[in-house]
Amino acid sequence: MSRNFSDTGSKKEHVKITSEAKPGFLERLSETSGGMLIGLGTFLLSFYLLFTNEGRALRTAKSLDEGLSLVIPLDSIHSVSQQNEGSLVHLAGALSTQKPLFDPSYGLSIQAVKLKRKVEMYQWVEYEDSREYEENGEIKKETKYSYNTEWKSEVVNSRNFDREIGHKNPSAMAVESFTAVSPNVQVGSFVLSKGLVDKIDDFKQLSLAHLEDPHADVTRGGDYFYHSENPRRPEVGDLRVSFFYAGLSGHDPHLGSPDKVTVIARQKGDQLVPYHTKSGDVLQMLYSGDLSVEEVFQKEHESNTMKTWALRAAGWLTMFVGISLMTRIVYTLVDWFPVVRDLVNIGLKAFAFCVASSLSLLTISIGWLFYRPVWALLIGLLSVVPIVVAKSRIPPKKHQ
Repeated sequence: MSRNFSDTGSKKEHVKITSEAKPGFLERLSETSGGMLIGLGTFLLSFYLLFTNEGRALRTAKSLDEGLSLVIPLDSIHSVSQQNEGSLVHLAGALSTQKPLFDPSYGLSIQAVKLKRKVEMYQWVEYEDSREYEENGEIKKETKYSYNTEWKSEVVNSRNFDREIGHKNPSAMAVESFTAVSPNVQVGSFVLSKGLVDKIDDFKQLSLAHLEDPHADVTRGGDYFYHSENPRRPEVGDLRVSFFYAGLSGHDPHLGSPDKVTVIARQKGDQLVPYHTKSGDVLQMLYSGDLSVEEVFQKEHESNTMKTWALRAAGWLTMFVGISLMTRIVYTLVDWFPVVRDLVNIGLKAFAFCVASSLSLLTISIGWLFYRPVWALLIGLLSVVPIVVAKSRIPPKKHQ
């Protein structure tokens, strides 16, 4: 492999060209054979993904229907009734925590469920843009590297740059990011489980306008604390710190009243914990605002539907890629003939599309077989359509 370096006239940008001999037929055939094995694994994985997704979707839908038929709306959130012990209950109210969360390093405190400190460093970032072309029987790759300084929340390892000289970043940040979570979160007299607290993740940036500079070497600018001599012209290695909160749990003169949430979970004493359905699923729901039982379960059904279709699309795409890799060897056998190669490539993609569509529908129908037999039969019949359509496109043979 040969290399040729050429500068574009800017210290922040350069181009590198690498070249290698064009692989021979046997070498390409060997690479294609390895791709076939990967394609086979991907192909088999798609069946597992599609089949288990249907079982999960139907189990979740059945669990939600079960939960809707059993849920008990609470009359009051300020008293714990023993009559509802072990039952699935619905309640809505304001969040409350016993103690505020604070960051002593910056003199900041807030009555909230979560407080996140986000630290960013001003550092070099490398970008690359590549293109391949054939020249004099060789395959050449031209890569343009450009460098820019940006605020990043993760340390960018400049040792992986194509050129570290002039673009060196510090190896670590002097201040670390963190997220503090209140150990006890309540709605009225009820304590939320860890799983419910994890669902409180609608973070909002905290305004720092009412705060003073915490240290002599820290300057406040807008909603950031800067570790920099000149925040308007930062240098590589400078830091800026911002704060975010989720689940306001006390009245704040700058932020307003506590956030209200709606919860559906199992009552266990004064705690709200996961509810295990007969279908084997777990129910514990939390949404912002004051929602009715029907509204909560409607949102859960919509979420289940979106997840189901997303996994179906992922399963189909996985199968399509697997089939394409397994049939790639046919393309390799004729890639010496440009016209034939292009026609074969189109045919292989059409074949992969039709087979992936049919097998995906068939797998989905099998997944439904033990739950909804009628729908399974209809989907199974639908799976034949792509193959029938593809076959009808083939012109009939003329009899001599």
